[in-house]
Parts: sequence; structure tokens; C-alpha cells
Amino acid sequence: MRLIKKTIEQFCTAILLFFIAISTMSSGNAAEIAIIIDDMGNARRDAKAFDLPKEVTLSILPHTPLSRQFSQRAAKQQREVMLHVPMESLGNNRLGPGAITSDMHPQAIKQTLSSALKSVPHAIGVNNHMGSKLTQLTLPMKTTMEFLQEENLFFVDSRTTRFSKASKIAQEVGILSGHRSVFIDHVIDPDHIDQQFKRLIRLAKKYNQVIGIAHPYPQSLAYLENALTELDGQGVRLIPVSEMLKSIELSRKAQHQQNNQPTSVTGVVEETKTTPVSL
Repeated sequence: MRLIKKTIEQFCTAILLFFIAISTMSSGNAAEIAIIIDDMGNARRDAKAFDLPKEVTLSILPHTPLSRQFSQRAAKQQREVMLHVPMESLGNNRLGPGAITSDMHPQAIKQTLSSALKSVPHAIGVNNHMGSKLTQLTLPMKTTMEFLQEENLFFVDSRTTRFSKASKIAQEVGILSGHRSVFIDHVIDPDHIDQQFKRLIRLAKKYNQVIGIAHPYPQSLAYLENALTELDGQGVRLIPVSEMLKSIELSRKAQHQQNNQPTSVTGVVEETKTTPVSL
């Protein structure tokens, strides 16, 4: 019986590695980036984000004037939509509607998430808006991930603090997950945006798959509209967030089968040391 079990495990590992190899060959070994535009839903001028390639994911704040309209418009473009959940920060920043805080009972967290999700139809995943305090806390993060598992949603940790537990808990619960490697426009300045985007490209070439987050600032959208057209010439592919997370999960499982050790989501944490913990 033990021999049969071992044989089955080896067969499953071989299948996983085969599909990883096929995926790598089909992409021509190109580095891959996924980009999320956060904070969508408050202003009509943010609609400029819909001019970006449809592989760019939009993360929409709940219960905002345009949350439902933007979500439906993205769906018509066959563009991925995420729910951008406000979470408590160390800086006590104003969170807005649909927020999760550390004093909430688990059932209240789930009810808040359920209501927020209804305001952003077509959402297939979640990332945190701020959250430098909440993402460090085990119970609210575990409750959040359990809700996402029930709803078959993925999670991307915006990593507003290097001490976030969100990605680790997401993996423990067993949902698709990843984390932000670069904030492209934390400083709203064209030179800074250019530097951060180039950093994203360098990290992609080093680690193969990385996630960048930007916001619907006019400067950011104008920059990305041009920069994303030049990716092919740099040997970089832009892919939807869900596609990247599925590929990462497949690689993680294969490595786990081989080494019997947990692996990091993307292995890219270089940006977190410079991220303010007040978000």
C-alpha cells in the first residue's frame, strides 16, 4: 500500500512538472508581469483605465458611486475585476465604506465582505486597500481567507507592511494567492513612475513572474498606456492576475512535491522594506 501511494505521488508530480514545462515553452520563456489598478470606483476620470490593455486588472472599492458600473464595464471588455477591500491601517487612515477592522467579530467580517462583494459584481479576487495593521493579525486574516475560499476567490496581498501575514495565511487556507512586488506610483511623479516600472521589469526578468500595483492617477495611466506597448520588445509578457496566480500555484505544488517544503508565492520581497507602514 505504501509503495502504491508513493507511485501515485510520483505520477502526480510528473504531471505537474509536465504542465509547467508546457506553460514555459508556450510563453517563450518570457518574463511575465501582472498589473493591478487600485482605488477604482470614486471618480469618472478613472475610466481612462479602461483604455489600458484588457490584461490589466481593475481593483474596485466597494460601495462607491461607480463600483457597480465600472465592474460591469470591465466584464464587457472581458477584463478581470477585483474587490479592493479597505482594511485597518496603523496610521488610522480613513477607510471608507466596506472596511474591515480589528475589533470586528468573525461573523461581522464575513457579512461585510459579502455586502462589499455584491457591490462589485464580476469580482474574481480581492486585494487589500491599506491594511498595515489588519494584515498582521491572524484571526481577521484567517476569517477573510475562509470567506474567499467559500466564494472561490483569490487574494493578492498589497503588502502595505513587510510584517503582513496575509499571503502565508492564504496559502494555509488553500486559496490562490500572490503578493505585490512593486508600487508603481507611490510617488505621483513621472520620473518616479518610470523608475518603478523599470524596477518591475527588472524583477520580472530575475524572478519570471511579478505583480505591480498602480492607481488611476492621470500621470500613471498616461505612462502605462505607452509603456505597456513596448513590453514585447523587452521580452516581457503582460498577463491577467488570475493566470499568473494559477501558474505560481502550479509551480509551488510541484516544488512542494519535490522538496516537501513550503515555498514563497513569488519570492520577490525586495520592495517591502521601502513601503511605509501607515497605509
